[in-house]
Amino acid sequence: MESLDSPKHIKKWWAPAPWTTIDCEIDLRPGGAFRTVMRSPEGQDFPNVGCILELIENERLVWTTALEPGYRPALDPFFTAIFTLEDHAGKTNYSVRVLHKDEADRKKHEDMGFQFGWSKCLDQLVEVVKQLKS
Repeated sequence: MESLDSPKHIKKWWAPAPWTTIDCEIDLRPGGAFRTVMRSPEGQDFPNVGCILELIENERLVWTTALEPGYRPALDPFFTAIFTLEDHAGKTNYSVRVLHKDEADRKKHEDMGFQFGWSKCLDQLVEVVKQLKS
């Protein structure tokens, strides 16, 4: 099966449809870049730049928008995401934990549709995996 960490595959599931991810760069190493550009249905682009903090292949990815690549502080810290993949009886258990600076940042992210959007992205990831396996 092809690797899901390539930008071409990340672009297929990262933004919740009808949004799209039109560009992606990922350097899978601590301090590496995780950069995406999401496009709204109205055609507005939203660039996001983050820094990878930890990577355990096929198990865990921790990245943050509080830092830019190379651990450089960002101007507007927003969140840190912790993705975990665990083998469970021949299947994969996926979990994500998002940490915000404070309640105001959490609420801002929630108001942007965070919970719905990330749930939809997971559904899209499952479809990409199914396509790659077939």
